[in-house]
Amino acid sequence: MSGHEHTNRLIDESSPYLLQHAHNPVDWYPWGEEALTKAKNENKLLIISVGYAACHWCHVMEHESFEDSIVASIMNEYFIPIKVDREERPDVDDIYMTACELVTGRGGWPLNAFALPDGKPIWAGTYFPKEQWLNVLNQFKDLQRDDPQKLIEQADQITKGIQNVDDIALVSNPSPFDKETMRAIGEDVIGGLDFKEGGNDREPKFPMPNNFEFLMKYHAVTNDQKALEGLTLTLDKMAMGGIYDQAGGGFARYSVDKIWKAPHFEKMMYDNGQLISLYSQAYKLTKDPHYKQIIEQSLEWVEREMTHNSGGFYSSLDADSEGEEGKFYVWSKDEIDSLFPAKEVNEFVKDYYNVSQKGNWEHTNILLRKQSDKDFGKKQSMTLEQIKSLREQANATFLEARESRVRPGLDDKILTSWNALMLKGYADAYLALGNPAYKEAALKNARFILDNQKQSDFRLNRNYKDGKSNINGFLDDYALTIDAFIKLYQVTFEESWLNEAQGLTDYAIEHFSNPKNSMFNYTSDIDPPLVARKAELIDKVIPGSNSVMARNLKALGELLYNKDYLALSEQMLQNMIGTISQENTPGFYSNWCQLYLDMVYPPFEIAIVGNDFAELNQEIQTHFSPTSLYLGGKDEGNLRLLQNKLQDGTMIYVCQNKACKFPVDNVAEALELMEY
Repeated sequence: MSGHEHTNRLIDESSPYLLQHAHNPVDWYPWGEEALTKAKNENKLLIISVGYAACHWCHVMEHESFEDSIVASIMNEYFIPIKVDREERPDVDDIYMTACELVTGRGGWPLNAFALPDGKPIWAGTYFPKEQWLNVLNQFKDLQRDDPQKLIEQADQITKGIQNVDDIALVSNPSPFDKETMRAIGEDVIGGLDFKEGGNDREPKFPMPNNFEFLMKYHAVTNDQKALEGLTLTLDKMAMGGIYDQAGGGFARYSVDKIWKAPHFEKMMYDNGQLISLYSQAYKLTKDPHYKQIIEQSLEWVEREMTHNSGGFYSSLDADSEGEEGKFYVWSKDEIDSLFPAKEVNEFVKDYYNVSQKGNWEHTNILLRKQSDKDFGKKQSMTLEQIKSLREQANATFLEARESRVRPGLDDKILTSWNALMLKGYADAYLALGNPAYKEAALKNARFILDNQKQSDFRLNRNYKDGKSNINGFLDDYALTIDAFIKLYQVTFEESWLNEAQGLTDYAIEHFSNPKNSMFNYTSDIDPPLVARKAELIDKVIPGSNSVMARNLKALGELLYNKDYLALSEQMLQNMIGTISQENTPGFYSNWCQLYLDMVYPPFEIAIVGNDFAELNQEIQTHFSPTSLYLGGKDEGNLRLLQNKLQDGTMIYVCQNKACKFPVDNVAEALELMEY
């Protein structure tokens, strides 16, 4: 603590974000009973300030306000200030973000909420410049003194609103799942696309990988060419834009414009895990070599910069370094001239990455592309091999030069749910490209989760940092881990992964279920209650944990022949159909839409049994099949769907609704049987 004028209670936390604020003059408390009790005893309002380590505007507000002694003196005297890492405590974030959206119509981070001593929110907003923040503080200080009853009434009203947001009724008269509704959903998703620049037709632009996973599956079962066009345009534009780190691999969180040019430079594990899965699936469908490059380069970045020696994956890289957003990633023309003195390489770099003397962004240059390698080669009279060689040479030089720069801050906490997304990304990359190192990375991460985050009763912890596992898991930790383990079974045919998935599913049903509507709460019944018990129903940048659970139940129900799982999955989707159609925004329910597609187009169950199961499984899964489930092994194992399928040689059974076609012994014939 020496050398710091101020030190608060955050000094004992492990979160890098909370530790960033440990020497603020604001007397921050972590979220917990100590702060709430003190607020009640002293009858003070709570200030609940939520952010995360890679958040640019969180840093700005810290420097402007939370490091200011005048601001701190007001916050400390009249309020109990609480700092929350939204990635550690998404349950707390969700309560006060919902309050912010109800009050202001929008949300974002930093999130700054005022609440009664019992935690009921009174008001919330996002970023405030210092003078505006001082005005807000003084307003609530005066209201607490002059009209506390008004604050109580307002808090009661907002709390009721929060409790009603996720209120969804049990549908007791189910509607049939039909192709006509599926077509309408697909057309609505396609209608929201930008067919000039890709992505959804709005700005800023977020990748939204699940939307495009849905479109890929929708195209495959309907042969809708607009869906394919929207998918490939988006993947191409993102991969060539500034949102993608052209030199080092990996995607930034979003683009501030409509053309994927200028990113908000932070890199998040959850985006990259999903995008690697998406590009892997798209590579299976299109065999586009650019997608292969994106997968390989991004996983090199994950291995190089984002992986703990235990096999766990870190959370994020900051947008800022040396107090400037994006400084680590951008280049002046003079820097590039000094890095590439050879004329041929210098000219290639400037043309290929659109470098200019004035700069292509705020007087400097973001590396980005405007042409495919094929089109660039035609224009420059270069072969694809020449382009690849020069690109790899240039990127290696850029990476070496970056080593002398001040690196962005690393949030090195390891979150179970985000690790599951990257685990699945590695598994999908293995299936697409066949690199055995990708399978090993997926397995190592899965063992990390089992060894460090899973408890003996299948309870999960959410967070791992400095050798310590803590924070009781939330529904997304279970849902995404189950999903990853189902994928891992289909990669390896080791039944232990299905057993783990089933154990986690049964624990989630026991501790997260809402018996009133057959949905799942976000928090476990063993957690201390918040002012409302929320459920994640909408699919955002990460699919909502309810839709992931519903799809897990569908897949596990098929693989394990578990009719209870299948019935629960169907009930959950029935509950949501009205909301999806009424909202007329299926893009916000894209994972539910994927489940609807699975209901309309029942999955193929591909059983591969015999000594050569591993080779045939790897071969068949290099082909894109949108709804297939894979199972098998050297023998029939313990799965009911594999009974009586072992014959001389290795056979592939293509089944649907538990009815199997005549077995074949090669992938080509099996693929012919897998057509809708």
